[in-house]
Amino acid sequence: MPAATDILDISPVVPVVVLDDTTHAVPLAQALQRGGIHTIEVTLRTPVALEAIERITGEVEGVSVGAGTITGPGQAKEAARAGASYLVTPGSTDRLLDEVADTGLPSLPGISTVSEALRLAERGHRALKFFPAEPSGGVPYLKALASPLPELSFCPTGGITPDNAGNYLALPNVGCVGGTWLAPRDALVKGDWGHVEALARQAVSLG
Repeated sequence: MPAATDILDISPVVPVVVLDDTTHAVPLAQALQRGGIHTIEVTLRTPVALEAIERITGEVEGVSVGAGTITGPGQAKEAARAGASYLVTPGSTDRLLDEVADTGLPSLPGISTVSEALRLAERGHRALKFFPAEPSGGVPYLKALASPLPELSFCPTGGITPDNAGNYLALPNVGCVGGTWLAPRDALVKGDWGHVEALARQAVSLG
């Protein structure tokens, strides 16, 4: 089982995707992989998300599939059963952290304040999601955290774009960023996997 910190090293940009149609799951993951990205975070915001995770895990080798937006009771276990290789939460309550830990999967628990980061560090976490990144202070905020919390690394998500991703990735305490732009809805609907592949190649060049 990889460590949570290993998640930050898979790709400079983690595609954060919302899938409404399971038939999009496999070709999307394959297009991202052809573009050089070997991980995908499928958010549990739609009824087909768990099935999408199952399909990608079962049919696309070499892609690490995360389950994101883990917020409620039972979601962590459901994602683990679906085959997710890591879990991502937007925030961190004790109950949620315990449920995620019970799966045995590595995770990126979400924080937006120094106190939350310290609390998670006390629980042994070293890799964290910073969400929502831009509204919570963005690059200057993470830069300020580097000195008092040098042992922590982050995956900022929320408001990350191709224009500002490089600024985040240049920080020593940022391992990767999460971005929604890699799977635009119109490309999914049209099956324009070449466009997705091109976006992935551009994203890889940012890191």
